[in-house]
Amino acid sequence: MAIEVITREDLNEFRSLLLNDLKEIIQFKPQQVKQWLKSTEVRKLLNISPGTLQNLRINGTLTFTKIGGIMYYNYSDIEKVLNGNTRKNTISISK
Repeated sequence: MAIEVITREDLNEFRSLLLNDLKEIIQFKPQQVKQWLKSTEVRKLLNISPGTLQNLRINGTLTFTKIGGIMYYNYSDIEKVLNGNTRKNTISISK
């Protein structure tokens, strides 16, 4: 069994490599999301029921395109709905 001596330079080099690897992982962008999603994908994404998705269609909150009996939703429209419904939480304390 051979004994290897690890120097401070070795540890610093390892540290630099490890930090670079972590930076790459953190900056990694997820794959491009599909532009058009089916109803099941939208329900899974938003964690909603089929009835809720139907209500969003009926009241015009979420636009869709129907082709051959299958409804498709534009991902950017879903993002707009989510971003448009953001609310600022204000806390009021009354005495």
